[in-house]
Amino acid sequence: MDLSLVIPLYNEEESLIELYDWIKKTIEKEGLSYEVIFVNDGSNDGSDKVLAKLAAQDPRVKVIGFRRNHGKSAGLNVGFAAAEGDVVITMDADLQDSPDEIPGLMEMINDQGYDLVSGWKKKRYDPLSKTIPTKFYNWATRRISKIELHDFNCGLKAYRKEVVKAVDVHGEMHRYIPVLAKNAGFIKIGEKVVQHQSRKFGTTKFGLSRFINGPLDLLTLAFVSKFSKRPMHFFGLYGTLMMILGFISAFFIGAQKLYALSMGLKASLVVTNPFFYISLATMVIGVQLFLVGFIAELIIRNSNKPVEYTIDTRINLHD
Repeated sequence: MDLSLVIPLYNEEESLIELYDWIKKTIEKEGLSYEVIFVNDGSNDGSDKVLAKLAAQDPRVKVIGFRRNHGKSAGLNVGFAAAEGDVVITMDADLQDSPDEIPGLMEMINDQGYDLVSGWKKKRYDPLSKTIPTKFYNWATRRISKIELHDFNCGLKAYRKEVVKAVDVHGEMHRYIPVLAKNAGFIKIGEKVVQHQSRKFGTTKFGLSRFINGPLDLLTLAFVSKFSKRPMHFFGLYGTLMMILGFISAFFIGAQKLYALSMGLKASLVVTNPFFYISLATMVIGVQLFLVGFIAELIIRNSNKPVEYTIDTRINLHD
C-alpha cells in the first residue's frame, strides 16, 4: 500500500464528509493505493455516525473509536500502530490542513529520501494569542532539540513507515514527534511550507493549558531523551557530587574545631555553625538523588508494559 492517512479527531462532525471527499479526490488523481484511518477521540457529537457511514461506503476508510477522550497523542499512537502504508501522513480533521499537500509530502519522502517531513504553516490564520506563544515554543524547541524546524506542532506531517513504527507517542508528546524520531535514529528530517486555512466549523479543542503543558513536556523530553535509558547517570552523578561536597564541608567544620581545641583556643559548638546544617542537608539531598537514580534504573528494567487505551469501535481494521 502506498499511503496511510491518520486523522485524529474530536467533535468534528461537520467537517468529516467534506474532508473525506477532498482526500479521495486528491489521492485518486495521483493513482495511489491508500487507506484513511480516522481515530475518533471520544467525540460526543455525531462524529461516530458520520464515520460509520463513510466506512460502510468505502472499505478504505478505517475507524478506531475511543470510549472516552484520551488526547491527540493517543489517537496518533493507535493510528500509527494500525497504519499499513509505506508512507504515513497525519493531518487534523478541522479542514485547516489541506489534502492538496499530500503529493508534495509524498514526493519528499519517496524521491528525496526524507524520514520525516513536517509542514510549516508560514502564513497562519490564527489569533495573536496563539501565534506569539507558538513562535516562542518553536524557538525553544529548536534550541533544545537541535532540529531546524519552524513549526513543530503542525498536524500535517509525512513519515516513512519505519518511523511511525519506532516512535512511542504518549502523554502530550505529539508536539515533539520530530524529536522522538531523531532520538530513534531517523535524522533526515525536513519541512515543507504548507497552506493553512481558517477554521470553517466549530472551535479549537486546545485551551490555555497547552501554554503550560507544552514547555513542561519539552523539558521532560529533553531529560528523557538523554537519560531515559540510564537515569543513574544523571541522578547518581549529581547525588554523588552533593554527598562528597557535604562530607567535605562537614569534615572541614569538624577539623576546624579540633584544631582550635588543640591550640587551646575557645571553640564554639559545631551545631551552632549554620554551615554544619547546610553540609548535612547537602549530604541528605545527595543520598536522595542517588536513591532516585537507583530506583529509576530498577523501574526501567522491569516495566515494558505498553500503554492501553479503551477502544470500543474498530471498523474495516484487521486484528
